[in-house]
Amino acid sequence: MGQAMHLSTVETLLEYQVREPSHCCFSIEAAHWPAQSIVGERLSVSPAVELRAFEDPGSGNRFFRFDALPGPLTVSYKADVEVQFEPVDPELPEVPVNQVPDSVLHYILPTRYCESDVVGPFAREQFGRVPPGMRRVRHIVDWVRRHIEYRPGSTRSTTTAQEVLTQRAGVCRDFAHVGITLCRALNIPARLVAGYVWFDEPPQDFHAVFEAWLGGRWVLFDATGMAPVDRLVRIGTGRDAKDVAFSTVFGNVQMVRKQVWVLEHDPRTPAGSQLPEQVLAT
Repeated sequence: MGQAMHLSTVETLLEYQVREPSHCCFSIEAAHWPAQSIVGERLSVSPAVELRAFEDPGSGNRFFRFDALPGPLTVSYKADVEVQFEPVDPELPEVPVNQVPDSVLHYILPTRYCESDVVGPFAREQFGRVPPGMRRVRHIVDWVRRHIEYRPGSTRSTTTAQEVLTQRAGVCRDFAHVGITLCRALNIPARLVAGYVWFDEPPQDFHAVFEAWLGGRWVLFDATGMAPVDRLVRIGTGRDAKDVAFSTVFGNVQMVRKQVWVLEHDPRTPAGSQLPEQVLAT
């Protein structure tokens, strides 16, 4: 099966008011990932600070951190990124736990936002009789899409998958957490992926999806159905949202504005073209 190639320009503008000396850590840059190539990128922080950049060697997640003094703070990032996507075999099987690689095994375990041990009985009752493999994970995704309402503002940064299953509403990270939790409860390794992708209906924002380990490879799923996963520009990969937060601040810092742009290029259009105003998110 051949690979498809997509080129996107992504851009982020974050504005803050720093109330006291603080330490800030961001993860908004395109990851160093085998299936994507960064054609060009630009990162800016104002006022000028001493940046410390580092990269997780296992995931390719990139971070930068700095000390911020009181006053306005602006962080911006723009990149042109090519993403390769290989079609997925619809008959991929599940991998028995005793054959799961050591590096993947921890993605079966429960985590802060994905209490797979707690929701295990529900998952087995609801999905235990579904044929295993790709069909079962797609059944989980379809169930989440039908039973969880996408409702901005319905959850907090501390909301867990179990709470979302109870209240039946959430945003993209909650949909991803529920998908991950149900997979793990059935001994299917799963993890969260954060990134940039064009939505059919703006406003744009960072987006969260999840991956499941099937047939010896990671397969992307978007339980919200909002965006095509084959065009996702990956920012970070982690056990749940705490591993891929776009910002972590130690101190009194208030967000003033967040804007995200995504422009998908026609193969005949050069990267770096002017981003259309209608994809603005505030």
